[in-house]
Amino acid sequence: MSEFSEQRVLIDGPVSTEHTFIFAHGAGAGMEHDFMAEVAGMIAEHGIRVVRFNFPYMIKRAEDGKKRPPDRAPKLLEAFKEVIAEYGTEKTVIGGKSMGGRMASHLADVQGLKGITCLGFPFHPPGKPEKDKGEHLGKLPLSTLILQGERDTFGNRAELESYPLSDKVTLTFIPDGDHSFKPRKASGHTEIGNRQMAADHIAAFIKEVC
Repeated sequence: MSEFSEQRVLIDGPVSTEHTFIFAHGAGAGMEHDFMAEVAGMIAEHGIRVVRFNFPYMIKRAEDGKKRPPDRAPKLLEAFKEVIAEYGTEKTVIGGKSMGGRMASHLADVQGLKGITCLGFPFHPPGKPEKDKGEHLGKLPLSTLILQGERDTFGNRAELESYPLSDKVTLTFIPDGDHSFKPRKASGHTEIGNRQMAADHIAAFIKEVC
């Protein structure tokens, strides 16, 4: 049995549909985190099948309760590919929150994928803009949507408005959002409103590229 059996994934939306979005979690929280669950549900309301999964280190954490750092990139990417192979359809877009989105952006060469979506791309560690992790985004060959909070400490609007991106990449800012799109109360925006905005953008992107 595959490591990613039905017990290892969560699926929102219709059982049978044209469009599938494979949605990877960030470094510190798994597929059941409220951000993942809420955004997945909002995307699914557009008639899109959303498949969430845990990377191997998060599966182990769920089993024994011990916190551990993320696996190295090759293992994360291999796990992502396994989920794509098992749950992907003819119209599949992949993406993820933070680290999950960064991993997705390294899989543009996987055959059959229609696009990539990154929610809060970790362009650099907070306070360390010199440690750039997005250089490859300047050469991405596949349609990609990056949704970034305007105040994201991993890459904010002021830092990114002139960032060199491939012409296949669309960078959209979530108003006053932090790394999880949460705005300040005084901004007039709400966390749920920003998450809904992100989900609506993702759904529209998926239907456009597929």
